[in-house]
Amino acid sequence: MVKVWDPLVRIFHWSLVAGFFLAYLTEDDLLDLHVWAGYIVLSLVGVRVLWGIVGTKYARFTDFVYSPQTIKQFILDTFRLRAPRYLGHNPAAGAMIIIMLVFLLLTALSGLAVYATEEGAGPLASILAATGEFWSEVFEETHELLANFTILLIAIHIVGVLMESLIHRENLISAMWHGYKRKTTD
Repeated sequence: MVKVWDPLVRIFHWSLVAGFFLAYLTEDDLLDLHVWAGYIVLSLVGVRVLWGIVGTKYARFTDFVYSPQTIKQFILDTFRLRAPRYLGHNPAAGAMIIIMLVFLLLTALSGLAVYATEEGAGPLASILAATGEFWSEVFEETHELLANFTILLIAIHIVGVLMESLIHRENLISAMWHGYKRKTTD
């Protein structure tokens, strides 16, 4: 066994899961909780981007950002049940990480815009509070669309993790808890 996922990556991952779903599930009912969960998600995304630049080997973007052709080939090989095993993130997982970080960032920023236009609160309030009903609705619809699209991305991510776990007979969910993976495919 070899340590692949450092504590920051693992804590980030599970904290993000909790923060996003807390925000998603408290949407209209518990505004203060929803807002704080959104701030947590935004902060976590910022930390993960920084860690993707300066973090440990398998946490760095340079370890798992691949060309579109490599990603496409990996996905085709996965559906053919012959994708190679990667010790760190595979090309599809790397692409999903980037896509999810972008959509989480956009969701959080659109949430800040909603908070500013509807509640006159948050860091964007001084800029957006007086924009009117039209923009308030635009930001609200955008925020909901982005949050729901992120749910779709999460579902695709989970399917990918399960497929990889089955193909390579490796429990990737467990590896994201304790940080270790088999060093070889044997």
